[in-house]
Amino acid sequence: MKALTYHGPHHVQVENVPDPGIEQADDIILRITATAICGSDLHLYRGKIPQVKHGDILVMNLWGKSLKPERT
Repeated sequence: MKALTYHGPHHVQVENVPDPGIEQADDIILRITATAICGSDLHLYRGKIPQVKHGDILVMNLWGKSLKPERT
């Protein structure tokens, strides 16, 4: 899947990352249909949140459709 990843202040990239998986019984997977940014995202982009590390996936405001997980 594609994701927006953090690589330092003012440096983000859209990259291919592994697809998510179901890890716990109450997990769901969303097919994202739309995203948006807000002022909080700009703090991340500008490097003002010290907990954000190189390679972290940035996601905050999103809309999507829940996909039924396959149970094994």
